[in-house]
Amino acid sequence: MAAATIVHDTSEAVELCPSYGLYLKPITKMTISVALPQLKQPGKSISNWEVMERLKGMVHSHQFSTLRISKSTMDFIRFEGEVENRSLVKAFLACLDGKTIKLSGFSDILKVRAAEFKIDFPTRHDWDSFFRDAKDMNETLPGERPDTIHLEGLPCKWFAPRDSASEKPSEAVLVRVFEKFGAIRNVDIPMLDPYREEMTGRNFHTFSFGGHLNFEAYVQYHEYAGFIQAMSALRGMKLMFKGDDGKAVACNIKVSFDSTKHLSDASIRKRQAGAAEAAGLEQQRESKRREKEAEERQRAEERWRAAWDTATVRPRGLQKPRPVNRASFPASAVSQGAAGVASS
Repeated sequence: MAAATIVHDTSEAVELCPSYGLYLKPITKMTISVALPQLKQPGKSISNWEVMERLKGMVHSHQFSTLRISKSTMDFIRFEGEVENRSLVKAFLACLDGKTIKLSGFSDILKVRAAEFKIDFPTRHDWDSFFRDAKDMNETLPGERPDTIHLEGLPCKWFAPRDSASEKPSEAVLVRVFEKFGAIRNVDIPMLDPYREEMTGRNFHTFSFGGHLNFEAYVQYHEYAGFIQAMSALRGMKLMFKGDDGKAVACNIKVSFDSTKHLSDASIRKRQAGAAEAAGLEQQRESKRREKEAEERQRAEERWRAAWDTATVRPRGLQKPRPVNRASFPASAVSQGAAGVASS
């Protein structure tokens, strides 16, 4: 998913969950194609930057929120442009579609075609036909019918508890946000399961191009009506966050219907069993790690003792003299020695 962009005009935003500052904002994008002439002179090229600047100049007093190249070939350059609101889309298309560009140094005229951006979003026909034709689905069972939406590219920070310093998304917040459309039966945020990546081999921690951590989630509704309302509301929309200071940013999210039985009872039991097995393996690894650390500490202590014993051995010439055995001397010698000491 692309990075969040600043929103200057929030007039078209609709409420999703105001208590968490979340809104839905219409996607207001267009595709612009510029046909390129054949380059007859060797070494001569067309500047993509110059073409982009000419397009910006064609919309007069208005401005693109974003304008980027989505594809460039020898025959054409395709751009994706975004504006602040829906009314501007029509105004921009009127200024661009069917018009021409004249570049400096080229005699050929470049023709411009512009159209509203075609949104990639499943239709009711898509999920109805999928579940009707799927041989391994039982539409009487939750998770095996159109009741679960799959969301990708949700910013973690926007779904974190408001009274927490953590930026980790919360399932409780996810429920609070999406229960607007109907009663929720179950939710799942795969990245919150410490064993999920090990079990599946997938990486659920996905960074967007802007460096913000995003996550994917599954939301399952009790009733088909809740699923329908959620899909209808999310169609053609961006997710927008509005802070307490009134400033707003928005990002694109990917929304689809779940076709993998992710929240079916059988899949949930399988993940729970896998998590228990992974937890047991983790405990075994932790036990082995502690045993290895204990063995290493013991070997280190033995090496230290050996080094200490070596360092404290005295050289033979400096050994402590043995104590004198007075019983081995004659009594007269002892008395004479004592008398000599007294007289001195």
